[in-house]
Amino acid sequence: MTDHPMPDAVLAELAAALDAALTELGAASSLDELDTVRRRALGRSGAILAVRRRVGTLDPSERRAVGAEVEAAVEAVTRALAAKEEALLDSQPSLEYPVDITLPGTPARTGGLHPTTRMRYDLDDAFAALNFELYSGPEISSERYEFDHLNFPTDHPARESMDTYWLASPVTSADDRRCLRPHLTGASVRYLITHEPPLRVVYPGRVYRNESTDARHERAFWQYEALIVDRDISLTTGKFLVDTILDTVFGRPVPTRMRTGYFPFVEPGFEIDMQCQVCGGDGCRTCHGVGWLEVMPGGRPHPNVLRTAGLDPDEWTGFYVNIGLDRLVMMRYGIADVRALHSADLRLLDQFDEG
Repeated sequence: MTDHPMPDAVLAELAAALDAALTELGAASSLDELDTVRRRALGRSGAILAVRRRVGTLDPSERRAVGAEVEAAVEAVTRALAAKEEALLDSQPSLEYPVDITLPGTPARTGGLHPTTRMRYDLDDAFAALNFELYSGPEISSERYEFDHLNFPTDHPARESMDTYWLASPVTSADDRRCLRPHLTGASVRYLITHEPPLRVVYPGRVYRNESTDARHERAFWQYEALIVDRDISLTTGKFLVDTILDTVFGRPVPTRMRTGYFPFVEPGFEIDMQCQVCGGDGCRTCHGVGWLEVMPGGRPHPNVLRTAGLDPDEWTGFYVNIGLDRLVMMRYGIADVRALHSADLRLLDQFDEG
């Protein structure tokens, strides 16, 4: 037979520990002494919890009754500690921190919108005035939507880990690898598949790229895309859209230019620059001394992208832009380094708190 301790001995030990705790508690005259009593009785090495650990050594038929006694003792000490603490606080309100209740209170500090959030809301309003619908896509996407549907060649370097964060989870097929979205453009096809043109849509969100950070680049940053799909949309319409939006969010005309550029998902494609608002076009660190800053690629949706969405490129055309939201914030507020927007430095954020 296995020897078990007698329940009477365990209960006697419990009664002694409870008695000692209540006696010390009654004599405690400060919060520090009260904390000492709490640790001696109920701490990890406390007397009552030591008894609780002995319950497991009793005969199984006796554990329930003795365990109930132990829990009752723990509850009794806990209640007594709370009552004593309240009594000490009531009797010694000014021991360490004197309080004058006649003094006015300290106003609670209020928060404000992050400048990137404020810019996003302003763009939402500007595009809503032009009858654009607001759309949101998933941050975890797939190679199919982020590359295959967007006319990226199979050997395009953006597919490699140097640019894209691929997830390690297993996939069912090689063309459906999971990744953190490296751009918002995959949402274009997601939206086009489920909506009939003509349409106007915007979709803001955070994107992720495995690249070095500097004054103009971050690994996680905000983009804001806009897409029009309709019949007979001219490039002049796209340029007018860009100028109108920038004029609206900056409150004044902003010089822009469109340079020919290659992007797999547009044809023809453009790199759209705005005059650097940090230096006023004179040249600075932010614009690399040229007076201009690229803020968005743009162009007509590539025929292959339209076909992927089930649309006839001979019937439908459009215009697409991808706004670098963080860069637009830098231009609006004269911030020279994009990393400041991601630093959570309240000294920076307080400057934009409108109360």
